[in-house]
Amino acid sequence: MNKKVCFLVTEHPFLDARIFKKEARSLTKQGYEVTMIVPRKNGYLFDIDGRVFRNTFQSQSFNYEGIHIITYEQIQPEKKIKSLLYNLRTGNSKRFNDPLTQIGIAQQADIYHAHEFYSLYSGVGIKRDLTANGQRCKLIYDSHELEPDPLVAQPRNLLNNKQQMLELMLQDVDFVLTVSKSIQSWYLDIDASLPVEVIYNSPPLAPSFQSIQETKPHLLIAYEGVISNQRGNFHKFLEIMELCNQWFDLRAKVIGGWKDTSQEPSLPPSLKGKVEFTGWVDYDSIPSLMRDVDIGWVDLDAEHSLNNRFAMPNKFFSYLNNSVPVLTNQCTDMEKFIESYKCGHTVKKRQTTADDYAQALFFLHSHRDKLLEMSRQARTIMESQFSWRHMEHRLSKVYERLAQDL
Repeated sequence: MNKKVCFLVTEHPFLDARIFKKEARSLTKQGYEVTMIVPRKNGYLFDIDGRVFRNTFQSQSFNYEGIHIITYEQIQPEKKIKSLLYNLRTGNSKRFNDPLTQIGIAQQADIYHAHEFYSLYSGVGIKRDLTANGQRCKLIYDSHELEPDPLVAQPRNLLNNKQQMLELMLQDVDFVLTVSKSIQSWYLDIDASLPVEVIYNSPPLAPSFQSIQETKPHLLIAYEGVISNQRGNFHKFLEIMELCNQWFDLRAKVIGGWKDTSQEPSLPPSLKGKVEFTGWVDYDSIPSLMRDVDIGWVDLDAEHSLNNRFAMPNKFFSYLNNSVPVLTNQCTDMEKFIESYKCGHTVKKRQTTADDYAQALFFLHSHRDKLLEMSRQARTIMESQFSWRHMEHRLSKVYERLAQDL
């Protein structure tokens, strides 16, 4: 009999790369029956760029690519965090009345897989209810980020309450998945007995192709992902472009962009024709857009966020997957990875200025042999160790281990 898996989601879009395109697809391929319970906003599911699906995915539940999707109206649990903490302390599920918990209980799944801090809360309620009624199930916490982040500016009471919640919730968790070794160590510091596996945000291996870096005079830098007030400092990106173009021909490609197009700034006249915007594209078409890219940019504020310091974001592995070396600032796990595998360049500052990046890009432009070797290394390590094929194997082993205990 196939094991039934239920993904619990409170914030992510249902087509999220890690949740749907990698993990859910992989588990379905391995023979698991996968259901995802996902949020709507004002009645609509939403895409990875934040735009809502007004003409598709209108049913409250449906099947998509062999995966059963059940929807509910998104809630804001952080507004009643004291109540959530109290509910956890009771040790039972009687006060877990949120829709995600109730829908999850109805699925009677074997393995529940929570993808955020608050979906883990619902996962605990589900497990407690099923256990009280004599049904065995397992609970996975897929910690995409470090939460709560002690360096992020927030009220002290909120941080303390969330930390207490996490410690209580982990008592009901059977396995933790996360995205970097530092976050793995952070969980083990909380509870050394926790089974924790790192599953990097790696994509499926891109089709092989040859670098064209030696055949062109200009340098092409890419930014992949969301640009907003909180993510992807586009004003810094433009400043880097302007500084570099005083010294050499730097061009840019933005793969993704703004969730809110009203925030999109206009390019200065000096950069007209220098920046290409692809817009949001299908996940599987990213490799074709990376073919002419020389270096990929990741810039995170590692001074005021422990999560950023430990991050290994999707775009980091997307660049490497396509033989594109990474340029980033001093974030612990990315820096260690780059130093270990010689696949990019780190600016040694937790908060990095446009001038810092411009100096680094000028160096890389002037040392194309180094850049070409980084490109080869990027492809080699993804093939040998870090593509989704390798991460899928790790995921499979976790599920096999849990399924054996049911």
